[in-house]
Amino acid sequence: MTTRLGLGLPQMRQYDIGKDVPDVARAAERMGYESLWVFERALFPEPATQGLYGIEGLPWPDSYRNVAEPLVTLTLAAAATERALLGTSVLVAPLHVPFQLAKALASLDAASGGRVVAGFGTGWSHDEYAAASVRPFEERGQALDELIEVCRAVWGPDPVVYDGHVTKIASAVVGPKPARPIPVLLAAGSGRARRRLVDHADGWLPTGMGVETVAEQWRLLRELAEERGRTEPIRTVLRANAHYRADGRTDAGRRPFDGSVDQIVEDLATHAEIGLDEILIDLQGSPRDAEELKDVAAEVYEKARAAGV
Repeated sequence: MTTRLGLGLPQMRQYDIGKDVPDVARAAERMGYESLWVFERALFPEPATQGLYGIEGLPWPDSYRNVAEPLVTLTLAAAATERALLGTSVLVAPLHVPFQLAKALASLDAASGGRVVAGFGTGWSHDEYAAASVRPFEERGQALDELIEVCRAVWGPDPVVYDGHVTKIASAVVGPKPARPIPVLLAAGSGRARRRLVDHADGWLPTGMGVETVAEQWRLLRELAEERGRTEPIRTVLRANAHYRADGRTDAGRRPFDGSVDQIVEDLATHAEIGLDEILIDLQGSPRDAEELKDVAAEVYEKARAAGV
């Protein structure tokens, strides 16, 4: 059985969002990609008050200066496609008002015929938390817990009742409802985050930082699920942040998914051997425009399938 393949939608500043998102979404669905994905980057602090991912001294990539809002991007893709799933990898959930996000996702799922996959994470940028002003950074774990609970309540049967730290719903009818239960997937690297995933989520959103690292995290997650008595399968979607280089790159320090199409496909094949359900390939950072993005995406898909991915 082959690994399902998804494609990251164009959200960065070299793209015309209104024209290129529907165009790339339609083309990707025709190519055979089974899902379309967005990520969230709310702002670009200047000067940066902390490094990328919270790592001191690590610069933010220039491409983060202009990233289109994820749910707007997914809505454009939903209107242009018929079959592809529509996923977030990830929404920085605590940046959003829980009730409003739950209702927006439900509306998008109803409009798209049940195609939304809700991927959440806690993020790492202090500046984004300060700008959103929903919950302080120190409460990010509790904020994610509440958001998941609010989503489950809002997406469930009426009357909706919820009494949380931020959200208070005494008793209300809330519609539209999702076309089907929306799967919730989480990015989870720490022990506490893995416990949240095992106990409260449908799946896992790892990042492709190397076969050994991902395989070890997957082993720990499965062991924890067994320890905590989980019987439902854990859905897995690996995010492959690809850096396409037309001339390739063969130095020993090459990062995963960094290089020519053949090198990217080679990394896809080795990561697929871990046994994950799906790989999301985000190629948007390197191409000059949507035409080049479509060309590279088509070549990656064809060669990946030929390689048995």
